[in-house]
Amino acid sequence: MFDRERPSFEDSNNVTVKRCFFAYEWAISFLKDKHTADIGCADGYGTQFLANYTKTTVGVDYSEATIADARKKHADKKNLSFVSGKVPPIPLESESKEVVSAFQFIEHIAERKAFMQDVKRVLQPGGVFLCTTPNIKMSIARNPFHVHEYTFEEMHKEASDVFDSIALWGVQGNNKVNLYYQENAKWAKKILRLDPLGLHKILPAAWLVAPYNFLTSIMRKDLKEKNTDTLAIETSDFFMTQDNLDATWDIVLIGHKN
Repeated sequence: MFDRERPSFEDSNNVTVKRCFFAYEWAISFLKDKHTADIGCADGYGTQFLANYTKTTVGVDYSEATIADARKKHADKKNLSFVSGKVPPIPLESESKEVVSAFQFIEHIAERKAFMQDVKRVLQPGGVFLCTTPNIKMSIARNPFHVHEYTFEEMHKEASDVFDSIALWGVQGNNKVNLYYQENAKWAKKILRLDPLGLHKILPAAWLVAPYNFLTSIMRKDLKEKNTDTLAIETSDFFMTQDNLDATWDIVLIGHKN
């Protein structure tokens, strides 16, 4: 798992930030007044939002430096705590949480099914796992920070093997969002013409991090200049659907423990 794909709040990254934060807003109804954990919390930018609605929330991240920063940033929230640990295993007691969330995290780890099994261990009976991850069928190019991206079919099979019942949804965008991503795809395809042999698919991921970060930054800044809606897009421009799932941007898993 790489340690450099962290939230970036530059204005050119607005669409990605709002797409990610949409999940936190959607989760409120599941975790209100409950004891919860948020896995892959980074500096707690979303975790602290959840803590506005929960009895207690603990954020988990593998970077001790990031966790130390999160503790300082959010010290005023007394129902919020942070622990460090590379998962799996999750550094929490069994049957200690009513809801566990992991938004845009599972694609970063190799032991994904073992992670879900450990989430189930941490959940109390009747508990719920909330997970979002990119839909690989909508990915244009390889993201070197991602160990594995799922299809809906893959996620259904893997999660069904672990949880007692599951539901799958997709995150979709309105016309403004989808136009932005259409322009994003055009930009990415221009870059991929420089790699006619598809070497980016087979090279070690670590070799791709620097060019990926550089080109992604340029692309998003260019889109901000050319698409006036880039900075206007909000979380309200995204929505949950079960229609045409393979054409949605993110997979949403709701896993239940009896």
